Amino acid sequence: MDMIKRRDAQMAYISDDRVCEEQAACRRILQKLNFMDRADFAGIAQVVKELFGKSENAWVNPPFYCDYGTHIEAGKNLFVNYNCTIIDVAKVTIGDNCQLAPNVAIYTAGHPIYPVTRNSGYEYGKAVTIGDNVWIGGNSVICPGVTIGSNTVIGAGSVVTKDIPAWSVAAGNPCRVIRTITDADRRKLFRQEEIDDEAWEDIVTHMEFPEHS
Repeated sequence: MDMIKRRDAQMAYISDDRVCEEQAACRRILQKLNFMDRADFAGIAQVVKELFGKSENAWVNPPFYCDYGTHIEAGKNLFVNYNCTIIDVAKVTIGDNCQLAPNVAIYTAGHPIYPVTRNSGYEYGKAVTIGDNVWIGGNSVICPGVTIGSNTVIGAGSVVTKDIPAWSVAAGNPCRVIRTITDADRRKLFRQEEIDDEAWEDIVTHMEFPEHS
């Protein structure tokens, strides 16, 4: 089995010449993205489409870093803020309406623990899955193999080492569920502050609220 097939099967693999060719193609796209005019919104959107392939209305504030781009499956309306990194050795699936705050890092790559084994050059990737309507706070790290359920908020500075269920507020290192999101949170803005009447009327007029499951 060649190294690309081994990598894509989430087995131990080495980054040989063919693997590096795929990474080089991604870096050429990132070179365009990370050095283009930051005010060229249409141009940035076009390069993001080239990078992710399957995506609808995805937006990335450069700089942004990843290994392949093609291993990132982005849903509708993905927003990625400044200086995010996605090490997409394995597939990273991100649902609709997700937001990544500045400096978020999503890692699928890992290495053997034993030093001699690690020095062989073999590594691996384990897929990360993020549901719909997830907000990941700034400076958070999502580790290999993690699944984050839909409608969840990950607090800033979290290190997510295990799965987080849907409809959760979770934070910390390691990240743990703090509480469940309920209908009582619908009008919350910041801590105990509520959204003002004018904005709230606009929200309820134009938005459809999901059912809890």
